[in-house]
Amino acid sequence: MDGGAPTVREVAAKAGCSIATVSRVATGHGPVSGSMQKRVVQAALQLGFSLSTARDSRRAILGVLVPSLTNPVFAGVVAGVEQTAQANGLSVILAQTHYDTAREVGTVAALIAEYPVGLVMTVCDPATSEALAQVARQGLPAATVYNENVPAELGAVSIDNRAAMRRLTGELIGLGHRSILFLGGRFASSDRAACRYEGYRDAMAAAGLPPLPAREVDFIDAAEDVDLSAAFGAHAPSAIVVSNDLLAMTVIASLRRMGLRVPDDVSVTGFDGIDIARHMSPRLTTVVQPSRTMGVLAASMVLGIARDGRPPCHLRADVSFTPGETIAPYRRDRRPLTLHNPAGSIQP
Repeated sequence: MDGGAPTVREVAAKAGCSIATVSRVATGHGPVSGSMQKRVVQAALQLGFSLSTARDSRRAILGVLVPSLTNPVFAGVVAGVEQTAQANGLSVILAQTHYDTAREVGTVAALIAEYPVGLVMTVCDPATSEALAQVARQGLPAATVYNENVPAELGAVSIDNRAAMRRLTGELIGLGHRSILFLGGRFASSDRAACRYEGYRDAMAAAGLPPLPAREVDFIDAAEDVDLSAAFGAHAPSAIVVSNDLLAMTVIASLRRMGLRVPDDVSVTGFDGIDIARHMSPRLTTVVQPSRTMGVLAASMVLGIARDGRPPCHLRADVSFTPGETIAPYRRDRRPLTLHNPAGSIQP
């Protein structure tokens, strides 16, 4: 390439095929094997070659990309997208990235190769997502759900994560808690967790309290267990704000194994408002996002862009706070914790 726009010849060379094959993929006309189509699409995306000429041949599907279906908060979005798709005579193709930034690129390329009407996406971090940049360069109708600070050429449906976590942390401070730990997924995998940590820091700063270092965990592995011994040995928190409900449930289970009671010894909050959190005992104190509605809004926006030529916009949904039963006023007589080191001695 000489610095100008990439050509069909360059895409063909990179994909290892003929110019005619690239043309068939780009226009959506003519026979091309599935594997070759994916190779051509990946080559085009890597070179920044526009496949928008195929828009008239789009299939009646919406592509959906989420980090993981392990967390029900994403299942809620998918349900909203499916509702909108079915009402408009479309099907849904679903893919997940498991919070892996490298996997995002290949997964988005595979979705684009299906010639969808558009995409509804949640990426790890819009600021660094090459997959999101590829979608923007293609001019494919798309909207993100949950992500903040999304490029203007793409639609977005989100909440104010920072403000919501600031209020939630403030509730704990108002109950007398001073040593409050933030636990969340790795910030590189979730701009939502990073924004929520900033909200936690805001609340601590407003109260004149030093924020504790964030405890970042792997979203997938942490669904099994979270080791809190180091955090308790260093900070002895009386409360933990967790970046999502699923992690909060794991944290509560871990505290119980440590011999601590929730909320008598440690208060815990979640974030998302998944259904199962309402049925656990004690009932989780959390922030509720309207996940299904956000999926409906994002899918409707994508269809408006694709079918009616409407410009993308950024919408911010309201959240609600569920008091729950996992927070309580700070108690000076809370149960002390003893931690066993690997050698078997006890640390106070």
